[in-house]
Amino acid sequence: MSWFITNFIAAFLLPPLSLLLLFALGIFLLNRRPGLAKPLLIAVFGLFWAAYTPYFAEGALHMLESRTTALDSSHQNADAIVILGSGTYFNAPEYAGQDTVNGHTLLRLRYGAKLQRETGKPVLETGGKPLGNSVSEAQQMRAVLDHEFHVPVRWVEDASANTLESARYSFHALQKDGIRKIYLVTHAWHMPRAADIFRRAGFEVIEAPTAYTTRYHIDLLAFLPRAESMRDSKIFMHEVIGLLWYRLRNL
Repeated sequence: MSWFITNFIAAFLLPPLSLLLLFALGIFLLNRRPGLAKPLLIAVFGLFWAAYTPYFAEGALHMLESRTTALDSSHQNADAIVILGSGTYFNAPEYAGQDTVNGHTLLRLRYGAKLQRETGKPVLETGGKPLGNSVSEAQQMRAVLDHEFHVPVRWVEDASANTLESARYSFHALQKDGIRKIYLVTHAWHMPRAADIFRRAGFEVIEAPTAYTTRYHIDLLAFLPRAESMRDSKIFMHEVIGLLWYRLRNL
């Protein structure tokens, strides 16, 4: 299934479109089935409030992040570091209109660079061209690691369009050098799904999560709706649906 078709279908399952469709259904049923429409509209209102509220949206991400653990000084030793891409900053004006890594990818690169300096292990970057851009995510990542973090990259996997393909293609690339045990670097909320997929591909994975969802303190503002929280809610639903999908397909 192509990247476009997968994400087109996902758009109908994820907020805000999924909630808007439920809201439209409630309005449609209001005069026809008021006994069903009113509870539906109340439920949709509650879901919208929760999805836009930092306390609940961040709490949902914490549920995913609790399934992984940050590396400590006594972590096991692996043979390579695999850093997953997370999208492109297209036509960046301050970089002469070139494509470069986006903010999510940069967070992963920063931690991957730290881990490489601590362990001295070689790095594999993985990420293709799901939107048809001229430079793959992996090549963008390599440029940033080389020129900005001064960290060498040994392997580049730039054919994948999703996490499943990243796992499979990375395994083929590293298998040639006899490498099966890896540090896997990605967002903490993405790690449960990513680590599961990479293990199914044949790797022995040491989880190296980064960019946890943290907060200075909880106050009244944490219970007031904010646009940024919808992004967190969408990420949570995307990961949950992805976990269920891969389990159903037994991948």
